[in-house]
Amino acid sequence: MTDTLTSSASHPSQAAARSGPLAGLRIVEFAGLGPGPFAAMMLADMGAEVVTLTRGAQQLGLRGGVMMRGRREIVADLKDPQCAAAVLKLLDGADALIEGFRPGVMERLGFGPDVVLARNPRLVYGRMTGWGQSGPLKNAAGHDINYIALTGALAAIGPKDKPAPPLNLVGDYGGGALYLVVGVLAALLEAQRSGQGQVVDAAMCDGAASLMSLFCELAAAKRWKDGRDSNLLDGGAHFYGTYECKDGEFVALGSIEPQFYAELRKLAGLDDPLFDRQMSPKDWPALKEKMAEVFKTKTRAEWCAIMEGTDVCFAPVLSLTEAPHHPHMASRQVFVEHDGITQPAPAPRFSRTPSAIRATESADLAAVTEEWQRAR
Repeated sequence: MTDTLTSSASHPSQAAARSGPLAGLRIVEFAGLGPGPFAAMMLADMGAEVVTLTRGAQQLGLRGGVMMRGRREIVADLKDPQCAAAVLKLLDGADALIEGFRPGVMERLGFGPDVVLARNPRLVYGRMTGWGQSGPLKNAAGHDINYIALTGALAAIGPKDKPAPPLNLVGDYGGGALYLVVGVLAALLEAQRSGQGQVVDAAMCDGAASLMSLFCELAAAKRWKDGRDSNLLDGGAHFYGTYECKDGEFVALGSIEPQFYAELRKLAGLDDPLFDRQMSPKDWPALKEKMAEVFKTKTRAEWCAIMEGTDVCFAPVLSLTEAPHHPHMASRQVFVEHDGITQPAPAPRFSRTPSAIRATESADLAAVTEEWQRAR
């Protein structure tokens, strides 16, 4: 088996030192890209023991990087019969499996739900894809931008002239990884009562559509219209958006409620009577122009000195390099340094069973399998 299974790091085992609300939970991750590793990172941060089966370091991009933290990693040739048999034995002792391949890939490899659940009926089988396990597009290639394009989300984001990709946060991470984590944890909770596992079909297009729930409600009530830069939360309103400052930096405003809007007017000196028409959409374009002129009269730092910490609902627009050094972010240690990389700390926070960042460590397949079988 040494030809097909190799360890990938040299850290001592940290399994016994795990803390967090998911300590004691055993999860096998069939390594993929982006949202799959992010979901596994969250589970590992919260204390789950995640064993990641990879085809090699090049598959994951940044070896030992942020989204690979906290795992026990094994390089495995899943097409090798001896290796495949060993992985099935490992899954016999697992609580959950997560994978992010196209529909049918796991079945062709011999690790489909029918095979795995027949051996371990309590297993929760988490599957994440872009289009889902069914539907006419299920086997088509795609990326975040494609999945959110079909949900109405992409059409609602960006300036009036064209939609703007919101990084890959809405599809990959919001609609994909986070819904996979919620689904797997819900199924694990149910399995404790029923003794039965199940398949969790987490499709990024499903999750991104779910994230649009509020806007479906607003549209049904005739309070939201198609067309970017036209509504309360899409940059159409003068009091909810970003403004360039004198130094070319930007600030963000969210002064929706009347009392917050009144504070904005007071601190920014918005005395023009036209600003009385806060909730008049037909006046928003003119008001945005006036606001833009006002905010260009001072630097971002000067506006921060005036508005930060008030009820204006104000924040400077910081770069990823700047964000960790902001006093609020620093005081809460929202970003921490681990293995020489500045990265987000685990979230959310738990008062009694805190999450923690752990290093990626080597693991031997046979040893982990034996360990998990003893634990059961």
